[in-house]
Amino acid sequence: MEDYLQGCRAALQESRPLHVVLGNEACDLDSMVSALALAFYLAKTTETEEVFVPVLNIKRSELPLRGDNIFFLQKIHIPESLLIFRDEIDLHALHQAGQLTLILVDHHVLPKSDSALEETVAEVLDHRPIEQRHCPPCHISVELVGSCATLVTERILQGAPEILDRQTAALLHGTIILDCVNMDLKVGKATPKDSTYVEKLEALFPDLPKRNDIFDSLQKAKFDVSGLTTEQMLRKDQKTICRQGIKVAISAIYMDLEAFLQRSGLIADLHAFCQAHNCDVLVAMTIFFNTHNEPVRQLAIFCPHAALRMMICGVLECSHSPSLKLTPAPSTHPNLQAYLQGNTQVSRKKLLPLLQEALSAYSDSVKIPSGQPETEGVCREQADKDLDRAGSSLVPGLSQDEEEPPLPPTPMNSLVDECPLDQGLPKLSAEAIFEKCSQISLSQSTAASLSQK
Repeated sequence: MEDYLQGCRAALQESRPLHVVLGNEACDLDSMVSALALAFYLAKTTETEEVFVPVLNIKRSELPLRGDNIFFLQKIHIPESLLIFRDEIDLHALHQAGQLTLILVDHHVLPKSDSALEETVAEVLDHRPIEQRHCPPCHISVELVGSCATLVTERILQGAPEILDRQTAALLHGTIILDCVNMDLKVGKATPKDSTYVEKLEALFPDLPKRNDIFDSLQKAKFDVSGLTTEQMLRKDQKTICRQGIKVAISAIYMDLEAFLQRSGLIADLHAFCQAHNCDVLVAMTIFFNTHNEPVRQLAIFCPHAALRMMICGVLECSHSPSLKLTPAPSTHPNLQAYLQGNTQVSRKKLLPLLQEALSAYSDSVKIPSGQPETEGVCREQADKDLDRAGSSLVPGLSQDEEEPPLPPTPMNSLVDECPLDQGLPKLSAEAIFEKCSQISLSQSTAASLSQK
């Protein structure tokens, strides 16, 4: 794999047609590994001079937000410098020159900004339901399994098993295990095909890491935010809603609120984040487990507009359906209100309707003067590039995880503007893991109290 990737970077320096294997814009571990492994397979099995290049569909600067990706690349000894990112290759220029063929993996719909590239799509390999309205007219291979890496593994082992080296096998093996929640039958994420190909990889390479070990290490890396700046922490797991011209960012922060509020230069960072993302309000929901392994949620609402901040806080404090059971927490920052959240069952997706209600109530009651600075004014329009970004909302007022199923949700499928993918197989997300664990903890404590009676 490493030698192949070195050749890919060299191919970018040549003026020749390219077959680009493109993952989705979330660039989670499944998307990254599927793109790398599928491109590797196609390059090794083609009988022509065609060049197959994997491209990660994010900017290189965004890779630090994917802790599990970075950890796994280091563990498998693949230098990040060998990877090709979206901002390092001009797909539109290649298309205009007639030198581009696209193969989509782990998604099947291009966003608005790439709609001109649809005619170059030659193949799709995905593991979620097809959205017929947007799917390109090409060869499509779709099967509803837990991990797209399972389908790539199947392609390799059925087509040319002799090309599979341990490095590539380890990438595929760990990715399937993470996506399928360590093949846990209680979670119900893994399908028989996922289990079959994990076993096949283990039979071919008996020295692969134990499932528990690789799952635990990848999970830990996925939640680790210790090396991130405040701006990166806020972007790592961010959703956005926009109503009546007011834009709100909601970020999940995986650490204690008190520690978050004590970060050096926090308020300046929050102001800069709002200005950079044209946000009027920033809501941070901190999530962690205490020393008793009990889930804890906390909230921080940052907004320079006192009236808007008070309206949002009032709606959240008075909500009964659901009740957040908020208790004000100490905060020395005048534009920031902090809370302890007594009801840990209220996740971010359940918080979004309350925020929408607050924005509607505020819009009906007051009109913010025009001409204010971005961080102290109202977002008047949301650019298409914001809609196409990973972590942004797909339609005004709704986040992608707003209607996620009870099990962990599938990541945004190519981040299509109006793509309803929540009917497909669920996919692991940090927010969903926390909610599931919270439900389990609550049910166990209830059962214990009943047994004592």
